[in-house]
Amino acid sequence: MGLNIACITIDCADPAKLTAFWTEALDFTVVADLGEFVFLAPKDARGAAIGLQRVDEPKRDKNRVHMDLSADDRPAEVERLVGLGASVSGEFTVPGLTWTVLTDPEGNEFCVSERSEMPT
Repeated sequence: MGLNIACITIDCADPAKLTAFWTEALDFTVVADLGEFVFLAPKDARGAAIGLQRVDEPKRDKNRVHMDLSADDRPAEVERLVGLGASVSGEFTVPGLTWTVLTDPEGNEFCVSERSEMPT
């Protein structure tokens, strides 16, 4: 198969505002700033990029697709992300997995779980 995930795009009102949040949150760098669309990528160039695309319509409902991020220390990482401007929406547990749902500064949902709990 010739497909791979090159970029995950987040619609937003203000790409510059979310650039500050996501570059710090993920330790990414800006690889292209087209004003209406900003591309962020891992500093080591491994993995998918993040696109921040300006749209006119406001976010209304829960995201149907979101990022699941993993961390060695989920509570510490959640605290750090909240310090950067994220908000906690909830915490959930099923046998073998606990995750925290957060929103970025524009209300886009994403989750953080323990790295050791994520399937590989």
